[in-house]
Amino acid sequence: MTNRSLTAKGIARRTALATIAAGVALPFQSARADFVAPSKMVDDVAAQVRALAGSRQITLKVLLPQGAGGNLNPVIARFETMTGVKIITTETPPDDINTELLLDAMTQSQRFDVALPATFGLPDLVPAGAILPITDFANKYEPSGFREDILFGVGDSFDGQTYGFQTDGDAYMMFYNKAMLENSEEQARYADAYGTRLFKPRTWGELDQQMAFFQRPDKDQWGGLLFRSPGYVAWEWWVRFHAKGVWPFSKDMDPQIASDAGIEALEDMIRATENLHPKAKQLGLFENWERFSKGDIYCNIGWGGSQKYLNGASSNMRGNMIYGPTPGGMVDGKLLVTPYFNWGWDYVVTSNSSSPEIAYLFALFASTPEISTLAVRQVDGFFDPFRPEHYEDEGIQAAYSPEFLKVHQQSLENAIPDLYLKNQGGYFRALGEWLHRALEKEVSPKKHWKGPKFAGD
Repeated sequence: MTNRSLTAKGIARRTALATIAAGVALPFQSARADFVAPSKMVDDVAAQVRALAGSRQITLKVLLPQGAGGNLNPVIARFETMTGVKIITTETPPDDINTELLLDAMTQSQRFDVALPATFGLPDLVPAGAILPITDFANKYEPSGFREDILFGVGDSFDGQTYGFQTDGDAYMMFYNKAMLENSEEQARYADAYGTRLFKPRTWGELDQQMAFFQRPDKDQWGGLLFRSPGYVAWEWWVRFHAKGVWPFSKDMDPQIASDAGIEALEDMIRATENLHPKAKQLGLFENWERFSKGDIYCNIGWGGSQKYLNGASSNMRGNMIYGPTPGGMVDGKLLVTPYFNWGWDYVVTSNSSSPEIAYLFALFASTPEISTLAVRQVDGFFDPFRPEHYEDEGIQAAYSPEFLKVHQQSLENAIPDLYLKNQGGYFRALGEWLHRALEKEVSPKKHWKGPKFAGD
């Protein structure tokens, strides 16, 4: 394989994911009790906060994305009770987190001490001086091996420094309509049409074929509801592209997304769009979940927050889903599956915090196995499991279902990273814009696709 391709080591690391597509699942251990008792680590962190605060009345200001309050409220209540430190929260739309932090850094207004940006936002926040490195605090306070059990921690560091605590395990996954996939009449029709059995797809080609098979507008039945709104299209392409065995950059940082593999991934995506629900281009995140929950669409793509919604009592898809990793591709005759860590919230300490050490300790407190379990368990929040202990918890299993969690854990453990480079936002804005134009057939992949560039280049 050339330097265009994923390394042999990378492929070997992910070959185990083929077992997900075949339905092999991880065993579950006994569930924890519903109440999470404070551990020694939780008690120790709280004692360290009390010692630092002394007789002072400390207030920490925390910036949250809308929807995270359900996860943080029990964490904050426990922290305030155990430390005497008061927490004030501000919620803002998820897409505005970085803007708020950058403004805070520029104006030195000290509006926030702790924030939860998306993991992919850290490469933009670090060079802007909006958040503090916490490496020294981590060396001082974190037990040996504390971060080793975090299933995806790549995004917590940047340029050799630690900046955050991953608190949300967002791995893209596939949701299939069980009633359609397991219908014996549909299976017979599919075998007649394609000469192969209908099964949970392993590759993007198989998925695209199945969406075309189930696309029946005259019967109000649809092949898929994969995201096609401008802010989300880059993520699916990212997985399709990696599944062809190519990195976005060579070892010398030459862009490779405009290669034959990149063009093929885009052309596949354009063809697949013909077999989606017509509103896929218009629906935002929550609208997508609501529409898929009606039960007349074969498949969708999502993550843990999607499952919490679709597994809710009011969803017609509750109990009617089969889960899988994002499809893969055949590389050198072997199945390469590339699940994708596509979001995830990260605790960070702001550069203007008036109490940075206590702010760090709050983030550490919230990230302990016991307290993070309490946060992820909340049905009305969107934090997803990210530590092994979470998958054993009875409350988390009830919120997500054991079937979902088995695939989720394997996907998170083997996920490809997002693009963690300086000015990541610039790359993905350009990528999303050109993908959207191609999907709208304003440009041709072969004639016009030059790859995303920074604005002004």
